[in-house]
Amino acid sequence: MNGLAPTWSSSAKDIVLTAVGPSRIWATLGHGIVNEVYFPSTGQPQIRDLGFIVARPGAWHEVKRVNDYSLSLAEPYMPLPTVLHRGDGYTLRLEVLCDPKRETLLVRYELRGEGFTLYPLLATHLGPSSGDNTAWVQDGALYAAGAPEFLCLCADTPFTKTGVGYVGVSDGWQDFARNGAMTWTRERAEHGNVALMAEAGSATGVLALGFGESAEGARTRARSSLAEGWAAVRDAYHAGWRDWGAKISLPPSDPAVDRVAHVSAAVLKVHRDKSYPGATVASLSIPWGNSRDDLGGYHLVWPRDAVEAGFGLLAAGLVADAAEMLAYLVATQRPDGRWPQNMFPDGTPYWTGIQLDEVGFPVILAAKLDELGRLGDSREVAAMVRSAASYLARFGPVSPQDRWEENAGSSPFTLAVEVAALVAAARWLEGDDAAFALSLADYWNERIEDWTYAERTDLCSAAGVPGYYVRIAPPPADGGLRGRVDVRNRDSDPVLATELVSLDFLYLSRLGLRAALDPRMVSSLTVAERCLRVDTPCGVSYHRYNGDGYGEHEGGGPYDGTGVGRAWPLLTGERGHYALQAGEDPTPYLEAMARMTGPGGLIPEQVWDAEAVPEKGLFPGKPTGSAMPLVWAHAEFLKLLHARDTGRPIELLDVVRRRYASKRPSAATWHWRADAPFDSLPAGRSLSIEGAEPFEITVHGDAGSPSTRRSRPTGLGMHAVRLEAQELARHAEVTFEASDMEPASISGAVALAAPRETVAAGT
Repeated sequence: MNGLAPTWSSSAKDIVLTAVGPSRIWATLGHGIVNEVYFPSTGQPQIRDLGFIVARPGAWHEVKRVNDYSLSLAEPYMPLPTVLHRGDGYTLRLEVLCDPKRETLLVRYELRGEGFTLYPLLATHLGPSSGDNTAWVQDGALYAAGAPEFLCLCADTPFTKTGVGYVGVSDGWQDFARNGAMTWTRERAEHGNVALMAEAGSATGVLALGFGESAEGARTRARSSLAEGWAAVRDAYHAGWRDWGAKISLPPSDPAVDRVAHVSAAVLKVHRDKSYPGATVASLSIPWGNSRDDLGGYHLVWPRDAVEAGFGLLAAGLVADAAEMLAYLVATQRPDGRWPQNMFPDGTPYWTGIQLDEVGFPVILAAKLDELGRLGDSREVAAMVRSAASYLARFGPVSPQDRWEENAGSSPFTLAVEVAALVAAARWLEGDDAAFALSLADYWNERIEDWTYAERTDLCSAAGVPGYYVRIAPPPADGGLRGRVDVRNRDSDPVLATELVSLDFLYLSRLGLRAALDPRMVSSLTVAERCLRVDTPCGVSYHRYNGDGYGEHEGGGPYDGTGVGRAWPLLTGERGHYALQAGEDPTPYLEAMARMTGPGGLIPEQVWDAEAVPEKGLFPGKPTGSAMPLVWAHAEFLKLLHARDTGRPIELLDVVRRRYASKRPSAATWHWRADAPFDSLPAGRSLSIEGAEPFEITVHGDAGSPSTRRSRPTGLGMHAVRLEAQELARHAEVTFEASDMEPASISGAVALAAPRETVAAGT
């Protein structure tokens, strides 16, 4: 390959933008310049950056490195930025927008300063193999190709010089570094990591960066935008966003919170794809992108993040947009009922893990839209819900991955989503399917503490509490709370499940399964505050879990597979939701999130939580090199603002609230499975021994002869041998074992225990 190995640009974005219109182009600004530009979907970035060198004889400055600029927006909800760079003897004013009609990015520039000339510097990253781009000069314009995409950079005033080269070897920056001026005017650079440079023909003008499936197509789009004129294109861009902004409905708040709320609504809008309406990527960024060349980055659709964004849209009054997202999720569901861990906007899977919260969340979104009367009688939605419920029933409650995408086991967050989804799904189910979904939900809900609540540990002693919910416990068959967890992203041995805590348990009250002031919730919060809380100059925030390794290293070096996990603003929002449910004012958490933003009001994935490292741009309470913006965080902000106004989380479904009244239920039936077995059963309960395929077992009781039982379909694709409570009352213990040719895993022993003190489930 010619040139240095390619990377992306910093994920610390100032703003993200696109047009309200058919144009399939998105752009981000960071450090005051254009960096990644996406075409033809939100999943495909095509350049590293479009920066500027300002020079006069004897002096030159790259404005990105000078890093002295301010940014302003026409309106908080309108991504129409103006950037003013200041330097020694000059100012450079930039306005950036996407043409609503064409795949063209327009940059209007105005350079002031005696004797200074402007030099646009474009680093491409076209196609899936950015180390195999080709750049050339033709008819006064700059071109690049990286199959199957092309770009063309031209201006309304002809360039006076042009040149192309290889990054780090013969590009325009190297020319200035060695010669103090633009002296290289090479006309072609093939099969490498390429960069393009031009000398602007005037101090004021417009650049057009067009994209297409051919060089001619890219040029036609760029030249057409210039021909229509900056003013006309800007007016159309402005009108589109103005009309959309009129649809936003947000509760009144103080100016700082209101600004971030409107920015958040725009962020959710910008991240929505146009070729595949409803597809919403997690972030138009690549975390620590200036140190890596990751094909996926965060410009992928995570079903969980997408649904979180859907609820954020509902919180902003944008119900139609949320319904569009649900339609996309219906279309991308796999035949077996699940969704990919993440996927490109067209639905092509990228990572292949399975997270059961991502199976349950689309059902909860459908149920919310149904409660709002905005769903109608969609057969496709009904089929989606049935398929997702069947997948949860067949493969739950243990998830192959938790919401942090790292471990298998029982997570309070995932369990809460599974239970709420099964209860919500009953609205679309009939007969045995509906009954089984509700029975399973009641049972899983009752067992949450058995699977995830630790007692009499060192953390209990240190915090002075009787117990707490753990971050995740290995599957019950693998030791459960007594098992060990492999902590990712750091070099260490596995730790006991009881040593790891997180805020994941907060969703138990968020979704209506436990009261916020339930003693177990309160004691868990005490431990979490002790282990995870970070007080920054911007306000309080929290780590994902103690011992997290996903973040910059101690000295601020980029995450490279290991690191130190930093504080997450979205967790500040989750803590704020809990505060609301506990009867407190959540405003301090909203205000903290608003202060943790970047220059354009974007909320990052993580904020720095150590001593400042100015040379790396790291300051306490402010964005790190992780993803910015994070769509999930902006959605959390909008949801918290909405919850403060309405008095309840937007995800809390009426059907779940009525069934459980935020109390732990007493399930009529316990469901035994090979991956979630139990060895004792409270008196008065029925026992359902279950498998995904038909099976036969021999059942032994201590008060009768053995009997052979053949399983029967029990709903949602499962099969079971059911022992009713009346039959079990004659025994102190029952054992069962697989018959010949049946799965040996379906065998166990269950002792009949005394009833536990629980509250009966609703109907």
